[in-house]
This record gives sequence, structure tokens and C-alpha cells, in this order.
Amino acid sequence: MSTETQSNTITRHHISLAAAERLIAAAQEKAADMGIPAAVAVVDADGTLKAFARADGAALLPVRIAQQKAWTAISFGISTADWWNMVADDKPLLHGITHQEDVIVFPGGVPITDNGELIGGLGISGGHHSQDHEIAEAALGAL
Repeated sequence: MSTETQSNTITRHHISLAAAERLIAAAQEKAADMGIPAAVAVVDADGTLKAFARADGAALLPVRIAQQKAWTAISFGISTADWWNMVADDKPLLHGITHQEDVIVFPGGVPITDNGELIGGLGISGGHHSQDHEIAEAALGAL
């Protein structure tokens, strides 16, 4: 019999509100510099909305898409740009994954990590998906 005890729990870290707010501010600044009225969403490691901002003049649809991009990024810990690269040329996978509620497979969502641990996701929507991705990557520099 082993003397080693096993735990029935795990510890999971989540992004702090202060860090989420820094990401929001950095994303808004980058989007404004690019002339893009964007929606910015930060979710924690479980996909729960932690912080959100919608720029003045941003359309309504990006509100939901930004949150979906952030959620998708934490779902497997990869960016939505990487998702697109995996499914773009695989019609069955593309069809299957795009019929999942809240999954977005075009750029603009990135995982947020701290010392290699997934702590949240960042989603940007409002510009072309390449611009959204650029904003998200730039905002990560705020951490």
C-alpha cells in the first residue's frame, strides 16, 4: 500500500481583474491607433467573462464575437488563428467545428498565459480578422 496521498482537487489560476483591465486598455489603445472601433473581451481560464469594453461607434455584432473568440482561445489553449490554420483545408473538420456553439475559427482570439499556465483568453472584434489578431497580440504586451 502506498503512503503517498492523492488529492481530489486541482488548483487552477485565473487572470486577475487588474491584468484583464490592463489588456482591455492596451487593446483599446491599439485599436484606436488603427482607427478600429472594436469590442474587447477577456475571459478567465474557465471561459467566464472577466472584463469587457465596446468602443464608441463599434457595431453590435462584435460584442458577441469578441467573447466567442476569447472563449475559443481558452477551449484548447490556442489562438483562433491557429484554429483556422488547422481547419481551413479540412472540410469535415471545418464543418464540424463551425457548428459548435460559441466557437470562432478566424483570427482575433488569443490565449493568455502566465509562466506557461493558461489563465484566460482575449478576444477582439471590430476590424478585419487580421487587424483583430494584430490588436490582440499587441495587447498581450501589457502583461
